[in-house]
Amino acid sequence: MEISSEATRKRINNRLKIAREGLPFIGIGIVLSLVFAALDLETAAVILGALTLFTIYFFRDPERRSEHSEKTVLAPADGRILGVYGLESGNSVLGEAGNKVSIFMSVFNVHVNRIPASGKISEISYFPGRFFSANLDKASAQNENNRVTLETGGKRIVFVQIAGLIARRIACWIREGDEVRAGQRFGLIRFGSRLDIYLPQDIRVVAQKGQKVKAGETILGYLP
Repeated sequence: MEISSEATRKRINNRLKIAREGLPFIGIGIVLSLVFAALDLETAAVILGALTLFTIYFFRDPERRSEHSEKTVLAPADGRILGVYGLESGNSVLGEAGNKVSIFMSVFNVHVNRIPASGKISEISYFPGRFFSANLDKASAQNENNRVTLETGGKRIVFVQIAGLIARRIACWIREGDEVRAGQRFGLIRFGSRLDIYLPQDIRVVAQKGQKVKAGETILGYLP
């Protein structure tokens, strides 16, 4: 029974392209909607059905084409760029001068995160923290987050998954030592969140504040 159930979940996931983290929420929503409908609780069934449809929409996982050169740095998340910030050499993340690009993901964006450039994962660090709204500046420093360090082309890029006001669950599917490729899925954050990416100073940043980006497709900058 367990094997059959797992096979069924995989078929559903492949056909609808739903991130696996969403399947429990969707399954519970469908079951409860049917129960309420069977009990003639039509209003509750309709409301829960609508929420289930939104959950399916939220956990969608569309295919992306990353047909760019090895010199490009791609957006690791869908959303809107909150800002591009210059960093001094003493910053605690890169340890050298650089730039930080902050991407805010609303509940309407795809929340599957993708690798910005091909290379090797050298470090992954999880930090517990607060749950301020992800579009606030203090969210970068104080919210729960997962920091990933990528070595690529002789450069170190750091990207940080940051939980938001509603998001209380960060998923990361890669491990230290993994060889990864640009555009590869590596994680997900639930229900509205943020992703900061730290780039060395000699990486030419073309991203702009207010720009809408797509993970694995939009170019944020170019390696030297």
